[in-house]
Amino acid sequence: MKTLYLVRHAKSDWGNAHTGDFQRTLNERGTKATPYMAALLKQKTVIPELVITSPANRALTTAESFCEILGYPKEQIQQRIEIYEGGTSQLLKIVQQINECCKTAMLFGHNPTMTDFSNLLTGHHNDSLVTCGVVRIDLRIKSWKDAAPDTGNLVWYEFPKKHH
Repeated sequence: MKTLYLVRHAKSDWGNAHTGDFQRTLNERGTKATPYMAALLKQKTVIPELVITSPANRALTTAESFCEILGYPKEQIQQRIEIYEGGTSQLLKIVQQINECCKTAMLFGHNPTMTDFSNLLTGHHNDSLVTCGVVRIDLRIKSWKDAAPDTGNLVWYEFPKKHH
């Protein structure tokens, strides 16, 4: 079995007309939600062996905040532009290429792709993974290359407002 955590970036700031989509930063709510959600995962004893993120500022910032609290070295975060630019087929390829010695991976990205990818892997229908939402998917596979539609079980879905 392999475990995959899918994390949608925290709430971002739409306020600056001069900032392009790729450079958007987290807003105040997003900045508060990231350490809260990371601490919640730490309570659940989540320890990622691999962290892969979209290089877009809001996703990378979210990933770095989580890694700081979960004790994952920030310099080992892998950035993959395909998470920002692509869809579920690109995410599936990324997952299928994960090193076999790794049992637990965490991906940070964007909607609608993160929601669609979670639904694809689990066959479960979630309308929308909310900002800073995290799903845990246990994949019924021995090798990452075997990741495919409906090979995963949705174990839990956590998000900030669920606890407030």
